[in-house]
Amino acid sequence: MSQSIGGIGAFAAQAVGQGTMTGPPATGMLGEREVVRNTGKQAIVSFLESQTCYSVLRASGKVVVFDTRIPIQLAFYALVEHDMQAAPLWDPKRCQFVGILTVTDFIDVLRYYRETGSDVLTLASRSIADILADEGILSTVLKKNPPRRYLSSNDDGTGADQHSSFLSVDADANLDRACHLLHGQTMDFLPVMLPSDMRVLATITYTCVLEHLVSNFREQRRLFDDTIYDLGIGTYGEDVVVAYLHQTLHEVLHTLHLHGLSAVPVIDENTKKIKGVYSRSDITFLTKASDAEDAVSNLNLTLDVLMAQQRTDVTTPDALHTCSTRHTLQYVFEYFAQRKFNRLICVDEEERVVGVVSARDLVAYFL
Repeated sequence: MSQSIGGIGAFAAQAVGQGTMTGPPATGMLGEREVVRNTGKQAIVSFLESQTCYSVLRASGKVVVFDTRIPIQLAFYALVEHDMQAAPLWDPKRCQFVGILTVTDFIDVLRYYRETGSDVLTLASRSIADILADEGILSTVLKKNPPRRYLSSNDDGTGADQHSSFLSVDADANLDRACHLLHGQTMDFLPVMLPSDMRVLATITYTCVLEHLVSNFREQRRLFDDTIYDLGIGTYGEDVVVAYLHQTLHEVLHTLHLHGLSAVPVIDENTKKIKGVYSRSDITFLTKASDAEDAVSNLNLTLDVLMAQQRTDVTTPDALHTCSTRHTLQYVFEYFAQRKFNRLICVDEEERVVGVVSARDLVAYFL
Protein backbone atom coordinates (compact mmCIF):
# COMPACT_ATOMS: atom_id res chain seq x y z
CA MET A 1 0.00 0.00 0.00
CA SER A 2 1.55 3.25 -1.06
CA GLN A 3 -1.08 5.62 0.25
CA SER A 4 -0.89 6.89 3.82
CA ILE A 5 -4.39 7.73 4.97
CA GLY A 6 -6.21 9.08 7.97
CA GLY A 7 -7.95 5.80 8.67
CA ILE A 8 -6.16 2.47 8.49
CA GLY A 9 -3.47 2.30 5.84
CA ALA A 10 0.14 1.49 5.16
CA PHE A 11 2.42 0.80 8.10
CA ALA A 12 3.98 3.96 9.48
CA ALA A 13 7.75 3.68 9.70
CA GLN A 14 7.77 5.82 12.81
CA ALA A 15 5.52 5.48 15.85
CA VAL A 16 2.96 8.20 16.33
CA GLY A 17 1.19 9.45 19.39
CA GLN A 18 4.26 9.44 21.61
CA GLY A 19 3.64 12.81 23.24
CA THR A 20 2.07 13.40 26.61
CA MET A 21 -0.55 15.96 27.55
CA THR A 22 0.66 18.81 29.71
CA GLY A 23 -2.75 19.71 31.08
CA PRO A 24 -6.47 19.03 30.84
CA PRO A 25 -7.95 19.95 27.45
CA ALA A 26 -10.61 22.59 27.17
CA THR A 27 -14.26 21.55 27.30
CA GLY A 28 -14.72 22.48 23.66
CA MET A 29 -11.80 20.27 22.70
CA LEU A 30 -13.30 17.38 24.67
CA GLY A 31 -16.56 17.74 22.76
CA GLU A 32 -14.75 17.86 19.45
CA ARG A 33 -12.69 14.80 20.35
CA GLU A 34 -15.82 12.84 21.23
CA VAL A 35 -17.34 13.74 17.87
CA VAL A 36 -14.20 12.50 16.09
CA ARG A 37 -14.21 9.27 18.09
CA ASN A 38 -17.86 8.59 17.28
CA THR A 39 -17.27 9.43 13.64
CA GLY A 40 -14.40 6.95 13.54
CA LYS A 41 -16.50 4.23 15.15
CA GLN A 42 -19.36 4.81 12.76
CA ALA A 43 -17.00 4.73 9.77
CA ILE A 44 -15.74 1.29 10.80
CA VAL A 45 -19.25 0.01 11.55
CA SER A 46 -20.45 1.19 8.14
CA PHE A 47 -17.53 -0.62 6.55
CA LEU A 48 -18.29 -3.85 8.44
CA GLU A 49 -21.94 -3.60 7.45
CA SER A 50 -20.97 -3.21 3.81
CA GLN A 51 -18.75 -6.32 3.77
CA THR A 52 -20.03 -9.90 3.70
CA CYS A 53 -18.35 -12.87 5.33
CA TYR A 54 -17.45 -14.00 1.82
CA SER A 55 -15.08 -11.04 1.66
CA VAL A 56 -12.76 -12.38 4.39
CA LEU A 57 -12.41 -15.82 2.83
CA ARG A 58 -9.04 -16.55 1.30
CA ALA A 59 -8.79 -17.06 -2.44
CA SER A 60 -7.38 -20.51 -1.72
CA GLY A 61 -7.78 -22.45 1.48
CA LYS A 62 -9.01 -25.59 3.15
CA VAL A 63 -11.49 -26.62 5.80
CA VAL A 64 -11.07 -29.73 7.94
CA VAL A 65 -14.26 -31.30 9.33
CA PHE A 66 -14.16 -34.11 11.91
CA ASP A 67 -16.64 -36.94 12.18
CA THR A 68 -17.46 -37.24 15.87
CA ARG A 69 -16.79 -41.00 15.73
CA ILE A 70 -13.03 -40.62 15.22
CA PRO A 71 -10.64 -40.75 18.21
CA ILE A 72 -10.05 -37.33 19.74
CA GLN A 73 -6.31 -37.99 19.89
CA LEU A 74 -6.26 -38.62 16.13
CA ALA A 75 -8.28 -35.44 15.55
CA PHE A 76 -5.74 -33.40 17.50
CA TYR A 77 -2.81 -34.67 15.46
CA ALA A 78 -4.79 -34.01 12.29
CA LEU A 79 -5.23 -30.37 13.33
CA VAL A 80 -1.50 -30.04 13.87
CA GLU A 81 -0.71 -31.76 10.57
CA HIS A 82 -3.02 -29.42 8.67
CA ASP A 83 -1.73 -26.34 10.52
CA MET A 84 -5.19 -25.48 11.81
CA GLN A 85 -6.45 -24.18 15.13
CA ALA A 86 -10.03 -25.50 14.94
CA ALA A 87 -12.35 -27.76 12.98
CA PRO A 88 -16.17 -28.15 12.92
CA LEU A 89 -17.63 -31.40 14.22
CA TRP A 90 -20.13 -33.41 12.17
CA ASP A 91 -22.48 -35.91 13.84
CA PRO A 92 -23.48 -38.51 11.20
CA LYS A 93 -26.41 -39.75 13.31
CA ARG A 94 -28.01 -36.33 13.44
CA CYS A 95 -26.70 -35.27 10.04
CA GLN A 96 -25.69 -31.90 11.45
CA PHE A 97 -22.76 -29.96 12.83
CA VAL A 98 -22.61 -30.13 16.61
CA GLY A 99 -19.61 -28.08 17.62
CA ILE A 100 -16.02 -27.02 17.02
CA LEU A 101 -12.93 -28.84 18.22
CA THR A 102 -9.84 -26.75 18.90
CA VAL A 103 -6.23 -27.52 19.73
CA THR A 104 -6.80 -26.15 23.22
CA ASP A 105 -9.70 -28.57 23.80
CA PHE A 106 -7.34 -31.52 23.63
CA ILE A 107 -4.98 -29.79 26.04
CA ASP A 108 -7.93 -29.19 28.39
CA VAL A 109 -8.87 -32.87 28.20
CA LEU A 110 -5.34 -33.77 29.29
CA ARG A 111 -5.71 -31.33 32.17
CA TYR A 112 -8.88 -33.15 33.22
CA TYR A 113 -7.10 -36.51 33.21
CA ARG A 114 -4.34 -35.08 35.37
CA GLU A 115 -6.70 -33.44 37.84
CA THR A 116 -8.89 -36.53 38.24
CA GLY A 117 -6.11 -39.12 38.15
CA SER A 118 -7.88 -40.99 35.34
CA ASP A 119 -6.00 -43.49 33.18
CA VAL A 120 -4.85 -41.30 30.31
CA LEU A 121 -3.91 -44.35 28.21
CA THR A 122 -7.61 -44.93 27.60
CA LEU A 123 -7.76 -41.58 25.79
CA ALA A 124 -6.32 -43.17 22.65
CA SER A 125 -9.52 -45.15 22.13
CA ARG A 126 -12.04 -42.45 23.07
CA SER A 127 -13.90 -40.78 20.22
CA ILE A 128 -14.86 -37.14 20.02
CA ALA A 129 -18.45 -38.24 20.67
CA ASP A 130 -17.33 -40.05 23.84
CA ILE A 131 -15.67 -36.88 25.11
CA LEU A 132 -18.73 -34.74 24.31
CA ALA A 133 -20.95 -37.20 26.17
CA ASP A 134 -18.71 -37.17 29.25
CA GLU A 135 -20.33 -34.64 31.56
CA GLY A 136 -17.33 -34.74 33.87
CA ILE A 137 -15.00 -33.47 31.15
CA LEU A 138 -17.54 -31.01 29.78
CA SER A 139 -18.30 -29.44 33.12
CA THR A 140 -14.65 -29.28 34.16
CA VAL A 141 -12.76 -28.04 31.14
CA LEU A 142 -14.71 -27.90 27.88
CA LYS A 143 -18.11 -26.43 28.62
CA LYS A 144 -18.05 -22.70 29.19
CA ASN A 145 -20.85 -20.96 31.01
CA PRO A 146 -23.41 -20.17 28.34
CA PRO A 147 -23.06 -20.20 25.51
CA ARG A 148 -21.64 -23.63 24.77
CA ARG A 149 -19.70 -24.69 21.69
CA TYR A 150 -21.15 -28.18 21.69
CA LEU A 151 -24.45 -30.02 21.60
CA SER A 152 -24.61 -32.48 24.46
CA SER A 153 -25.99 -35.98 24.10
CA ASN A 154 -29.29 -34.75 25.54
CA ASP A 155 -29.82 -31.93 23.04
CA ASP A 156 -32.52 -32.59 20.46
CA GLY A 157 -30.74 -30.59 17.77
CA THR A 158 -33.72 -28.35 17.04
CA GLY A 159 -31.81 -25.21 17.88
CA ALA A 160 -34.66 -24.03 20.12
CA ASP A 161 -32.13 -23.04 22.75
CA GLN A 162 -29.49 -20.80 21.21
CA HIS A 163 -27.03 -21.83 23.86
CA SER A 164 -27.25 -25.49 22.85
CA SER A 165 -27.20 -24.98 19.10
CA PHE A 166 -24.31 -24.94 16.65
CA LEU A 167 -23.53 -21.27 16.30
CA SER A 168 -22.51 -20.12 12.82
CA VAL A 169 -23.03 -17.29 10.36
CA ASP A 170 -24.19 -17.40 6.74
CA ALA A 171 -21.56 -16.50 4.19
CA ASP A 172 -23.73 -13.70 2.82
CA ALA A 173 -24.20 -12.10 6.26
CA ASN A 174 -22.27 -8.90 6.87
CA LEU A 175 -19.14 -8.69 8.98
CA ASP A 176 -20.86 -6.57 11.58
CA ARG A 177 -23.20 -9.50 12.26
CA ALA A 178 -20.23 -11.88 12.46
CA CYS A 179 -18.39 -9.60 14.89
CA HIS A 180 -21.42 -9.31 17.13
CA LEU A 181 -21.75 -13.10 17.21
CA LEU A 182 -18.07 -13.55 18.04
CA HIS A 183 -18.17 -10.96 20.79
CA GLY A 184 -21.68 -11.55 22.14
CA GLN A 185 -21.25 -15.32 22.30
CA THR A 186 -17.64 -15.14 23.58
CA MET A 187 -16.35 -17.25 20.71
CA ASP A 188 -12.85 -17.41 19.24
CA PHE A 189 -13.89 -19.24 16.06
CA LEU A 190 -17.09 -18.59 14.13
CA PRO A 191 -17.97 -21.06 11.34
CA VAL A 192 -19.06 -19.52 8.04
CA MET A 193 -21.81 -21.59 6.42
CA LEU A 194 -22.97 -21.72 2.83
CA PRO A 195 -26.77 -21.38 3.25
CA SER A 196 -27.66 -23.47 0.21
CA ASP A 197 -26.09 -26.76 1.31
CA MET A 198 -25.01 -26.43 4.98
CA ARG A 199 -21.34 -26.49 4.00
CA VAL A 200 -18.74 -24.89 6.31
CA LEU A 201 -16.57 -22.66 4.14
CA ALA A 202 -14.20 -21.36 6.80
CA THR A 203 -13.97 -20.11 10.37
CA ILE A 204 -13.76 -16.41 11.16
CA THR A 205 -11.61 -15.05 13.97
CA TYR A 206 -10.98 -11.55 15.28
CA THR A 207 -7.63 -11.59 13.54
CA CYS A 208 -9.32 -12.42 10.21
CA VAL A 209 -11.61 -9.42 10.63
CA LEU A 210 -8.74 -7.06 11.49
CA GLU A 211 -6.67 -8.32 8.58
CA HIS A 212 -9.53 -7.56 6.18
CA LEU A 213 -10.11 -4.20 7.84
CA VAL A 214 -6.56 -2.92 7.59
CA SER A 215 -6.26 -4.14 4.00
CA ASN A 216 -9.49 -2.68 2.62
CA PHE A 217 -10.80 0.18 4.77
CA ARG A 218 -10.03 3.63 3.40
CA GLU A 219 -10.69 6.95 5.11
CA GLN A 220 -9.13 10.34 4.34
CA ARG A 221 -10.00 11.92 7.67
CA ARG A 222 -7.77 11.56 10.74
CA LEU A 223 -10.14 9.67 12.99
CA PHE A 224 -7.95 7.39 15.09
CA ASP A 225 -5.33 9.61 16.68
CA ASP A 226 -6.37 9.05 20.31
CA THR A 227 -4.25 6.65 22.35
CA ILE A 228 -5.46 3.14 23.00
CA TYR A 229 -5.31 3.87 26.73
CA ASP A 230 -7.49 6.99 26.45
CA LEU A 231 -9.98 5.01 24.37
CA GLY A 232 -10.16 2.28 26.99
CA ILE A 233 -9.08 -0.41 24.54
CA GLY A 234 -7.51 -3.33 26.39
CA THR A 235 -6.92 -4.32 30.00
CA TYR A 236 -4.67 -2.32 32.30
CA GLY A 237 -3.26 -2.15 35.81
CA GLU A 238 -4.28 -4.70 38.41
CA ASP A 239 -6.75 -6.32 36.02
CA VAL A 240 -3.90 -7.68 33.87
CA VAL A 241 -3.34 -11.40 34.47
CA VAL A 242 0.30 -12.46 34.28
CA ALA A 243 2.30 -15.66 34.65
CA TYR A 244 5.75 -16.25 36.11
CA LEU A 245 8.65 -18.27 34.77
CA HIS A 246 8.72 -20.56 37.80
CA GLN A 247 5.07 -21.59 37.48
CA THR A 248 4.15 -25.00 36.11
CA LEU A 249 2.30 -25.37 32.85
CA HIS A 250 -0.66 -26.87 34.69
CA GLU A 251 -0.90 -23.81 36.94
CA VAL A 252 -0.74 -21.42 34.01
CA LEU A 253 -3.32 -23.33 31.95
CA HIS A 254 -5.65 -23.34 34.95
CA THR A 255 -5.22 -19.56 35.28
CA LEU A 256 -5.96 -19.03 31.59
CA HIS A 257 -9.06 -21.22 31.80
CA LEU A 258 -10.25 -19.52 34.99
CA HIS A 259 -10.06 -16.05 33.41
CA GLY A 260 -11.21 -17.11 29.94
CA LEU A 261 -7.94 -16.02 28.34
CA SER A 262 -6.13 -17.45 25.31
CA ALA A 263 -2.68 -16.17 26.29
CA VAL A 264 -0.88 -14.45 29.13
CA PRO A 265 2.26 -12.28 29.41
CA VAL A 266 5.10 -14.01 31.22
CA ILE A 267 7.19 -11.84 33.51
CA ASP A 268 10.24 -12.15 35.71
CA GLU A 269 9.02 -12.30 39.30
CA ASN A 270 11.93 -10.22 40.59
CA THR A 271 12.26 -7.48 37.97
CA LYS A 272 8.62 -7.61 36.77
CA LYS A 273 9.94 -7.23 33.22
CA ILE A 274 8.25 -8.93 30.29
CA LYS A 275 9.93 -12.17 29.21
CA GLY A 276 7.46 -13.49 26.66
CA VAL A 277 3.89 -14.63 26.03
CA TYR A 278 2.43 -18.05 26.75
CA SER A 279 -0.57 -19.20 24.72
CA ARG A 280 -3.07 -21.94 25.54
CA SER A 281 -2.53 -23.26 22.03
CA ASP A 282 1.18 -23.85 22.68
CA ILE A 283 1.74 -27.56 22.02
CA THR A 284 5.45 -27.68 22.86
CA PHE A 285 4.82 -29.97 25.81
CA LEU A 286 2.89 -32.34 23.52
CA THR A 287 5.48 -32.51 20.75
CA LYS A 288 8.08 -33.40 23.36
CA ALA A 289 5.96 -36.27 24.70
CA SER A 290 6.21 -39.90 23.56
CA ASP A 291 2.62 -40.73 24.51
CA ALA A 292 -0.42 -39.31 26.31
CA GLU A 293 0.91 -40.34 29.72
CA ASP A 294 4.14 -38.51 29.02
CA ALA A 295 2.16 -35.47 27.85
CA VAL A 296 0.24 -35.34 31.13
CA SER A 297 3.53 -35.61 33.00
CA ASN A 298 4.86 -32.66 31.00
CA LEU A 299 2.14 -30.47 32.51
CA ASN A 300 4.45 -30.29 35.53
CA LEU A 301 7.17 -28.53 33.50
CA THR A 302 7.83 -24.90 34.37
CA LEU A 303 7.44 -22.07 31.89
CA ASP A 304 11.13 -21.21 31.84
CA VAL A 305 11.87 -24.74 30.62
CA LEU A 306 9.12 -24.71 28.00
CA MET A 307 9.85 -21.25 26.68
CA ALA A 308 13.53 -22.11 26.26
CA GLN A 309 12.65 -24.94 23.89
CA GLN A 310 12.43 -24.20 20.21
CA ARG A 311 8.89 -24.06 18.88
CA THR A 312 8.33 -24.41 15.17
CA ASP A 313 4.74 -25.55 14.82
CA VAL A 314 2.47 -22.87 13.37
CA THR A 315 -0.29 -23.59 15.86
CA THR A 316 2.02 -22.91 18.77
CA PRO A 317 3.56 -19.59 19.57
CA ASP A 318 2.18 -16.15 20.11
CA ALA A 319 5.12 -13.92 19.28
CA LEU A 320 5.78 -11.12 21.73
CA HIS A 321 4.76 -7.71 20.40
CA THR A 322 4.89 -4.68 22.68
CA CYS A 323 3.57 -1.16 22.63
CA SER A 324 3.15 1.83 24.92
CA THR A 325 -0.04 3.24 26.40
CA ARG A 326 0.83 6.36 24.42
CA HIS A 327 0.51 4.63 21.07
CA THR A 328 -2.51 5.70 19.06
CA LEU A 329 -5.19 3.47 17.64
CA GLN A 330 -3.97 4.49 14.19
CA TYR A 331 -0.48 3.23 15.01
CA VAL A 332 -1.81 -0.05 16.40
CA PHE A 333 -3.80 -0.73 13.23
CA GLU A 334 -0.83 0.10 11.05
CA TYR A 335 1.42 -2.13 13.14
CA PHE A 336 -1.11 -4.94 12.80
CA ALA A 337 -1.05 -4.50 9.02
CA GLN A 338 2.62 -5.42 9.14
CA ARG A 339 2.81 -7.97 11.97
CA LYS A 340 -0.62 -9.66 12.14
CA PHE A 341 -0.39 -10.09 15.93
CA ASN A 342 -3.00 -11.62 18.23
CA ARG A 343 -2.24 -9.20 21.04
CA LEU A 344 0.02 -6.38 22.09
CA ILE A 345 1.62 -6.24 25.52
CA CYS A 346 1.72 -2.65 26.83
CA VAL A 347 4.93 -1.95 28.72
CA ASP A 348 6.44 1.06 30.44
CA GLU A 349 9.94 2.47 30.00
CA GLU A 350 11.34 -0.29 32.23
CA GLU A 351 9.68 -3.04 30.12
CA ARG A 352 7.23 -3.83 32.90
CA VAL A 353 3.77 -4.99 31.85
CA VAL A 354 1.06 -2.35 32.31
CA GLY A 355 -1.61 -3.63 29.93
CA VAL A 356 -2.72 -6.05 27.21
CA VAL A 357 -4.55 -5.21 23.97
CA SER A 358 -5.92 -8.17 22.03
CA ALA A 359 -7.45 -8.48 18.58
CA ARG A 360 -10.75 -9.05 20.37
CA ASP A 361 -10.36 -5.74 22.21
CA LEU A 362 -9.73 -3.85 18.96
CA VAL A 363 -12.81 -5.26 17.26
CA ALA A 364 -14.97 -4.89 20.36
CA TYR A 365 -14.21 -1.17 20.54
CA PHE A 366 -16.24 -0.60 17.39
CA LEU A 367 -19.16 -2.72 18.56
